[in-house]
Amino acid sequence: MSAATETPTTPFRVTPRAAAQVAEIAAREGKPGAGLRLAVDAGGCSGFQYRFAIEETPAEDDLVVAEGEGRVFVDPVSLELLAGSELDWTEALIGAHFAVKNPQAVSACGCGTSFSVG
Repeated sequence: MSAATETPTTPFRVTPRAAAQVAEIAAREGKPGAGLRLAVDAGGCSGFQYRFAIEETPAEDDLVVAEGEGRVFVDPVSLELLAGSELDWTEALIGAHFAVKNPQAVSACGCGTSFSVG
């Protein structure tokens, strides 16, 4: 399989606000140019949970979504559960965090990182 490819048209979207935050976090951690790994793992209170981590390079088969200076890496298995989703950055009184708007999620828990599909 070919190396990870950056593409502007994807089944997964990253808002400019989220991309800017990814770039800021990577720079703050001394890893300019690194990206945010977004993965879906089994577990959490609703069946699946989102996992976020800063990584310097994508895996060979990752989808790389580039927006501005930020990059997000999604593996093929997670992409199936994230198809049609959008990653955003939310700031509220209870704190700031990445938020996934996932049309496949039929329910979610209060923490916002756990969901189930129908």
